[in-house]
Amino acid sequence: MKSSKPVHTFSRRQFIGASLAAAAIMPSFSLGSAEPQSLLAPKAPMLPAKAKSLILIVTQGGMSQMDTFDPKPELDRHDGKKLTVELLPGVEEVKTFFGGKDSSPLMRSPYKFAKHGQCGMDVSELFPHLAQRVDELCFVRSLTCDSNSHTPALFQMNTGAIQQGFPSLGAWLLYGLGSENPDLPGFCVMVQKNSLVNGGPANWGAGFLGAAYQGTYLRSGATPILHLEAPADFPPVAQEGSIKFLRQLNREHLRGREEDSALSARMAAYDLALRMQARMPEAVEVEKETEATRKLYGLDHPDTEDTGRKCLLARRLIERGVRVVQIYSGSSQCGGAWDAHSDIKNGHRKCAKWIDRPVAGLLHDLQRTGLLRQTLIVALSEFGRMPISQGGTGRDHNPGCQTMWMAGAGIKPGTIIGATDPLGYRAVESPYHMRDLHATILRLMGLDDFKLTFYFNGRNYRLTENGGQLIQQALA
Repeated sequence: MKSSKPVHTFSRRQFIGASLAAAAIMPSFSLGSAEPQSLLAPKAPMLPAKAKSLILIVTQGGMSQMDTFDPKPELDRHDGKKLTVELLPGVEEVKTFFGGKDSSPLMRSPYKFAKHGQCGMDVSELFPHLAQRVDELCFVRSLTCDSNSHTPALFQMNTGAIQQGFPSLGAWLLYGLGSENPDLPGFCVMVQKNSLVNGGPANWGAGFLGAAYQGTYLRSGATPILHLEAPADFPPVAQEGSIKFLRQLNREHLRGREEDSALSARMAAYDLALRMQARMPEAVEVEKETEATRKLYGLDHPDTEDTGRKCLLARRLIERGVRVVQIYSGSSQCGGAWDAHSDIKNGHRKCAKWIDRPVAGLLHDLQRTGLLRQTLIVALSEFGRMPISQGGTGRDHNPGCQTMWMAGAGIKPGTIIGATDPLGYRAVESPYHMRDLHATILRLMGLDDFKLTFYFNGRNYRLTENGGQLIQQALA
């Protein structure tokens, strides 16, 4: 006999609503279907925060650790020899980027090293300006990742996963903390002039967090965002009325479509664009800086002008409340890239010249303005490079180790953490993974990587997935 009780069914919209309601009682940091303008509102940190803003500098392509900050006298001594178990116990064979065995000989660094600062950090001749600031930096010589291919490694560096489509670090920070300036993008990305990033915008995407949290791409040159000026024959009052009417139509359209993050983000973008017309032109006008400041960043020289402008713009953005700024240097599309499969002697020298003076200038400027006390700076590549040669003049990819550095809020300056083996092939002392770096960044920004979660596809996701180990030696 059939029951007379009504049968309850869930529509897709009701199911999503119920899922979000269930997520609210789980240990996640979910926002549900907030109003578009509130998505980026400032939020209190979970923990006492050391840093308010993050500047992430990426030397895309794979900077060589043994040619920059990790000198290897044993590599000099065994230059031209085969890498064998006698020279490095435990190494049966070396796998190349293309997956085959490599029996190329070891190759010494073509660069000279010297110790600098009270910490005695070894810095190659490539970075004469950065060498003067080593006592402000914390170096980690033992960072590892899971892929020796550019795009998956960049995805992991940015999102914690080697697959495409997961939220980026910048998106997680906006989701967890919001933005302090409602008139500017909370997460800005700048790429070297005439270059591309392997994997493209997915590196600064928001994934399942929602489109409102993705990074805003700023172009090279004096006009980072195009078309901010209103037409001359369109007065402000008319523009405001148009936006108000559009907002009303969008809100009507959003009813019943609350799960459509793209629509919410588009609504927020219209409002932000209107406010940016008043604030963004002033924020990006680096020509207003003094001649001495522009020279400090290298805007007076063609080799350093592009990166110098980006570094100076990064300072201007974070002092105006922007949460995250990411700068990419180098790519596989520009000559002499960090991806030094050949001619590392000239390639790395060219790339280092682009960033040495601008980045040192950024550190100096942040310190003298007091912004370094509230800003975290992190500089790294997607992976390091091999101690063996490639084609006699270059080095292949190496996910087994790289040297990165951090500076600023919450960082113990003048610190050297971890070590690689005598030839620089793999991390052997205090090895850390990309997820450990992510956990450390989140903690310095006042977020717990275990509690910063988002309910999606039936479970809670996090940037570090199974959790990261804090790089405790780096913390002040």
